[in-house]
Amino acid sequence: MTRATTVRAVLAAAVLLASVFVTLTMSPRLGLDLQGGTRLVLQAKDSDTAEADRESTDRTMEVLRKRIDSLGVSEPVLTRSGEDRIIVELPDVQDPRQAADVIGRTAQLGFHAVRGPGGTGVDGEPTAGQRDNGPTLPDEQGSPLALGPVHLSGAGVADATAVFDAQQGSGWSVALDFHKGAGERWTRLTGDAACHPTGDERRRVAIVLDGRVISSPQVDPSVACEAGLPSGSTRITGSFSADEARDLALLIKGGALPVPVEIVEQRTVGPTLGAAAIEASATAALIGAAVTALFITFVYRLFGALAALALAAYGVISYAALVVLGVTLTLPGLAGFVLAVGMAVDANVLVFERAREEYAAGPGRSLRSALTAGFRNAWSAVADSNVTTLIAAALLFLLGSGPVKGFGVTLAVGVLVSMFSALVIARALTEIAAGSRFVGDYREVNGIGMPGRVRTWIGARDPRLFRSPHRWLLTSLAVVLIAVTGIFVRGVDLGVEFTGGRLVEYSTSRPVDVETARATLAAAGFEDAEVTTAGGDGLSVRTGGLDDDGEHALRSALAEEGGETTKVRDELIGPSLGDELRRNALIALGVAVVVQLAYLAARFRWTFAVASVGALVHDVVVLVGAFAWLGRPVDGIFLAALLTVIGYSVNDSVVVFDRVRELWAGNRRSPVSEVACHAVLQTVPRTVNTGAGALFILVALAVLGGDSLADFALALLIGICVGTYSSVLTAVPGALLLERSSKAPPPAAKRSPRGGKPVRRRDPADNGARV
Repeated sequence: MTRATTVRAVLAAAVLLASVFVTLTMSPRLGLDLQGGTRLVLQAKDSDTAEADRESTDRTMEVLRKRIDSLGVSEPVLTRSGEDRIIVELPDVQDPRQAADVIGRTAQLGFHAVRGPGGTGVDGEPTAGQRDNGPTLPDEQGSPLALGPVHLSGAGVADATAVFDAQQGSGWSVALDFHKGAGERWTRLTGDAACHPTGDERRRVAIVLDGRVISSPQVDPSVACEAGLPSGSTRITGSFSADEARDLALLIKGGALPVPVEIVEQRTVGPTLGAAAIEASATAALIGAAVTALFITFVYRLFGALAALALAAYGVISYAALVVLGVTLTLPGLAGFVLAVGMAVDANVLVFERAREEYAAGPGRSLRSALTAGFRNAWSAVADSNVTTLIAAALLFLLGSGPVKGFGVTLAVGVLVSMFSALVIARALTEIAAGSRFVGDYREVNGIGMPGRVRTWIGARDPRLFRSPHRWLLTSLAVVLIAVTGIFVRGVDLGVEFTGGRLVEYSTSRPVDVETARATLAAAGFEDAEVTTAGGDGLSVRTGGLDDDGEHALRSALAEEGGETTKVRDELIGPSLGDELRRNALIALGVAVVVQLAYLAARFRWTFAVASVGALVHDVVVLVGAFAWLGRPVDGIFLAALLTVIGYSVNDSVVVFDRVRELWAGNRRSPVSEVACHAVLQTVPRTVNTGAGALFILVALAVLGGDSLADFALALLIGICVGTYSSVLTAVPGALLLERSSKAPPPAAKRSPRGGKPVRRRDPADNGARV
């Protein structure tokens, strides 16, 4: 065993042991869609400058944190998003009405002097509102009061407590304790009011909360003019119920929000859905990974089995990395983790296929040297293909929102760990095995000494794929036209995330068919509600302009037909946020195209880059068109799948064009069409084996992942199939046509590892013939 192999083995063992320790001792952070709860996105409505926005948002977060702590929610999460948005996650909170009311209310509390009745001033004088620029508001009985400016704000209140006075019979009230300076202002305010006769409106003090007079008590007749009430404390009375008094005390004690806030997004998911999603995803992951491991073991024998062990290590390390980084695991993130398991096979397949070529190219070559050459020659394709996937993950994180961000982080971690798994763990295991004489002597055992069924089948036929590249492009164009027809004829069903509105899913104790539910909701005043089935016997209701009280009424209407009705999912997206998310989705797609084009142009030829991006656009249009024909929603989760397909499609194109560049550099006088044909044929085994590994996982997710993952898995299934086709039969023909008009010379030949003459490689796919 060489020193390098020893270092890899020690490093792999150390990382794996640390990952096992983390897995056994630390728990992951589960998103609300996995444990149940409510997620609110609040947007501050203030500020003339960006700097003020940041400052007011920070102050608002502190006030919200105090309020949430007072609610008693376990492990709430508050984070700032951008300059003026705050994300609030409340585990185990299923009814967001009370939480949204307490959290989102501005609680601008003010104590005003009363200048007289509203409309007509005292003794014929102008109203107080006209004279002092104070507001005119109705009191508790609805009579207008002309108020003076604010003498004291809620910030001067040191404490607020809901109290019940059974002896006086006044019921519930709120006791206020003032800070020292604020208490002195309170004394002056009540002292000025006491200078007016008993019964005069001006003897009252108006307590205003969020523009509404909640109490306007008369100063007691025993209080002398200019003396005022003591500065220590006072009470707010006003026929409060117990809950109203507690909520008011909570708002005042928590402090006033510096700026008004608006709920622009609200998501609620029941814990039953979360538990079912975890179980379904775990089952899909185990079955998909097991089938993938059996597949690569069947194809690559002993080395495939070792790669399967590295794949298991990859799962443990990825999970530990997500836990250590504090990544919140969401349902799309969990699906991304499962998908990355299938994609992690790609690097191993690339290496093993190159090792097979090296073993077949040199008679008498040792298994160990062929394996080493396989890792060396596959490196550029592995690096480039993973970089393209990382670009897609970065776009998901930067331009996505909510669960889509979690998917981007999970995908990025999966890609990085998959490279470590393939290039360190799998390499250490296979190099140790390659040093055994038994493994080296028996080709049927090691899996590298045999050419493989796909490679043998191709070598026996030697097809000429690109004699007429126009035919392949016309076929791709026909598929695109069918997809575009679906977009215009059927229309794209944009999800609530992109259109705004509310989407609520219910489970009922008695089955309710869709037509009955529609009629019931229409009779209850919800004529515009869209009703579909969800989760077997469940119902999905989508409508716009539905507040929490309206949702409660909607659920009550459904309960008349379905019996006990439970809300299992609730998504509210404001129209402004829907416009922003739709705009960000288009920006994400545009940036993805531009960044991939720039990267491929830098790494390859401009013709290869343009052809790859053309295939990428082909895949996007076909996938959107397929969902239009199927009537499936295009939402944030679909966007995550779409950007993943973009990364996968470019990944495939990179592998093919990397081989084209290599073969063309070694055979500069050969026609590029022949070189491209041989490059495609040589990479077909990798394409088939990698695609099969990903499809096993996705089929398991589609079948076992439940309704919450069905559309996600379906989008990836369609995308990977289309992307595999386009990377070979759209990108390559497109590059060949572009090369006809390009005057750029063929790529330079690679130097040998020792700096000698350029290396000329024999093509093992054509039975010894040189290209």
